[in-house]
Amino acid sequence: MAHKEQTGFVDGAHGRIAYRRVPGDGPAVIWLGGYKSDMTGTKAEAISEWAAQNRRSFLRFDYSGHGASEGNFEDGTISSWLVDALVAIDQLTKDYVVLVGSSMGGWIATLAALRRPSRVGGLVLIAPAPDFTERLMWDQMSEAQRETLMREGRLLEPTQYSDEPNVITKALIEDGRRHLLLGGPVQIHRPIRIIQGMDDPDVPWRHAVEFAECLETDDLEVRLIKGGDHRLSKPHEIAAIIETIAAFNEVRQ
Repeated sequence: MAHKEQTGFVDGAHGRIAYRRVPGDGPAVIWLGGYKSDMTGTKAEAISEWAAQNRRSFLRFDYSGHGASEGNFEDGTISSWLVDALVAIDQLTKDYVVLVGSSMGGWIATLAALRRPSRVGGLVLIAPAPDFTERLMWDQMSEAQRETLMREGRLLEPTQYSDEPNVITKALIEDGRRHLLLGGPVQIHRPIRIIQGMDDPDVPWRHAVEFAECLETDDLEVRLIKGGDHRLSKPHEIAAIIETIAAFNEVRQ
């Protein structure tokens, strides 16, 4: 019989953080979503269903300013969302965990692993976007856009994923520079799996490969999906993600 998912809130630094949790066995699998995404996306729902059917412990949550959590999205930064992730790890799970980070969540998951090396037993990174505030936002802006951002403190950018524009804040860009990972060694000595679409318009696959080269673990696999976009939400793509997560049956120090 599948375990029923529990819902609740935990106190965070910027208000209550909403979460959903499936009780089960094995290292807890924790979902870390992307920028302006919430925990009810297609991939998170599919993983939750798999966890319930297979009695695997699974946790998903919304960063502050996202989904059902409290807080204002425009106040959010990489630092604040990392704190939310650490609260989820520290207060809602115990023992080893496997972090599954999608897009920005891949960056947050990596930063969390660096700060909780004794808790994080492995990483599954889906179209990981480390340093996206610098490489994929700031570096891609025109001079006029940069001037607007610095002068007004925010920049509106259209997105294909919503009718509402993305709001990029000066605080997000400046705070992101405190957490840059590319260009130097990333000292995580745990199993890491990266799944990346080769037709991803938001996080180019070469970005993921460059990140892989920075990771110091000797247990690293990169899976490139030809034709895969940023969402990686087609049935065979979700199956590949779940297959990768399921392989983490036991995680030992």
